[in-house]
Order: sequence, then structure tokens, then C-alpha cells
Amino acid sequence: MTLTRRTFAAAAALSATPAWAGTPTRPIVIAHRGASGERPEHTPAAYRLAVDQGADFIEPDLVLTKDGVLVVRHENEIGGTTDVAARPEFAARRTRKVIDGETLEGWFAEDFTLSELKTLRARERLPALRPASAAFDGREAIPTFQEVLDLAKAESQRVGRVIGVYPEMKHPTFLARVGLPIEQRLADALKANGLNSRTAPVFVQCFETAPLKAFAKLSSARRVRLVGDDARDLVTTSGLKDIATYADGVGPDWSLVIPTADGALAPATTLVADAHALGLAVHPWTVRAENRFLPESLRLGTDMAAHGNVSAVFAALYAAGVDGLFSDFPGLAVKARG
Repeated sequence: MTLTRRTFAAAAALSATPAWAGTPTRPIVIAHRGASGERPEHTPAAYRLAVDQGADFIEPDLVLTKDGVLVVRHENEIGGTTDVAARPEFAARRTRKVIDGETLEGWFAEDFTLSELKTLRARERLPALRPASAAFDGREAIPTFQEVLDLAKAESQRVGRVIGVYPEMKHPTFLARVGLPIEQRLADALKANGLNSRTAPVFVQCFETAPLKAFAKLSSARRVRLVGDDARDLVTTSGLKDIATYADGVGPDWSLVIPTADGALAPATTLVADAHALGLAVHPWTVRAENRFLPESLRLGTDMAAHGNVSAVFAALYAAGVDGLFSDFPGLAVKARG
């Protein structure tokens, strides 16, 4: 089957309908920045590996270039994920900015044109923790959002199942303040690719409320409100009721679903049941396999880069009834799902 822009969403409605509250089928596996535990994040190699490992969705985080093009980086600061620091022609671009209340120093995507960004090469963000991934440094350029959408379509055709996309609007308030609002650009991109519907294989996520509300007026694509463990008020009953007025799902830090106590996994909270009662899907983030990111009781050995008993985290989240989850290791998430 050839998946054109017109048939992509239609095929998705038949073959990749995501699990939703009240009508569970199987939880979706969302490849966090691709298979980012094994390849440099947000690279075509990371996305393709995630597909090969069985991921249902790939996640592109979106920032903007100086000339207004949607590109894929986890942050608009690109010093940690590209070789820009080694490029003398861009040395003068290093600067300091306050973004969402945090002072950052480095190189920022919005200070580069697309053609300039395309001269850079991606690298592993956590080389000490993931040296095997760092071996792939320098091989690929920063992809545009359109290139990731095209990749998802091509991979869907290659593997015979629809691969969804799960874009995140990064720092939209900051970008609007510097004259680069992201909401309309994202809505236009989804419309141009046949993804402007509630049955399309796409979720749009954000940590900010106002941009999600603004996006809702521009697109019919489903929306997910992300919640960090420092914003627990958002997953109270009243907080979830408010989210349900402008989003279709909630994306909590996984510890808000399965907390830890005394270095071990504790019983599940009521978050999933509370969200489902309001018709909200629950897609927690981000399960990582390394000891560094696991509770003490699940660590195997003392090497923080070694993999621990991450299967216990997957099992607990699935047992809690989540509708999907994010992982840097989508292959392990798929295996645990069964």
C-alpha cells in the first residue's frame, strides 16, 4: 500500500487506532526522541531503529529556525546535541538567554537559518552514559519536521503498519516573544500532511496550557498536556478536570503514576482512574533502562550506565492501565507489553 498524504490518516484510522480511556485495546509505545537510548536523539537513525523495534509513534520535539522553519531538537539550545561548539564560523553566535525563567548559555536554533543548521551534525547528548550511541556522532543533520513526517510515511509503507507522530511544542511562549509563534506553523504542517483530524495518527503535546488552547482553535489533532513531577496540582481531580476542557490526554512524569518509596516501586496512584473517568488518555514519560534513572531497588550493579530491571517499571505502568508510554528504549517497552 502506498501511503500518500491523503491516505495516511485514513489508513491510520483502520490500522493504528490508539488506546483510549474507556475502550482499552493495547497501550501505545512512543519512541522518546526515537530510540534515543541507542542512537543520537532526534535523528533519522534513531527514528528508524524505533520503528524496527516496534514503536507505534515517534516523537519529534519542535523548535524554530531564524527563518521560521520547524526543526527537530529537544531544546532550542543546540550546543549539547550538535557539533556547533566545534564550528569556528559560529563561535560568535554563542549567547545567553532567559527561557521559561531559566538562564541558559549556548547556541540557539532561532539564531540560525535552516541552511546554517543543516551544516551541523547531531551527536549524543549523554555520551558518558551512552557511549555506544555516541559512536554514531556526526553522521546525520538536524531534520526538519517535514522530513520526520515524510520518514513516518515511508516507514509506514516499509513495515506495513502506520507509524504515528507525537510532536511537542517546545517553549512556545518564549518563541512567540521573539517573533516566532509555533502554533500556526504546526497546524499548517499537519493540515498539509493530512493529519488534521482526531483519527489521524498524531498527538500534539506541550507543557504549557495557553499554547494548547490556541492550537485547539487551529487544528483538530488530539492534544496532550504534559505534567512534570513538580506540578502535582495538575493531576489532582480539579486539575485533571481543567485539562479535560482543552486536551484529550495527560502526559505525566511516570513517577506520578507509579511513585517510589524507600528506593522501590510503590502501589499505583489513582491518576489513571481519575483521568479515565474524565475521558483523558494517560501517556506517562519517560522510562529509561539505565541504573541512573531507576529506583535503587531496581538497579543491577553499581555502574550507572548499565541497564537495571526496567521491565518492572514497564510492567507496573501497564498494570496501572496507562494508554501508552514514552521510552528511550522502545524495543524494551514493546517486549514488556507482550
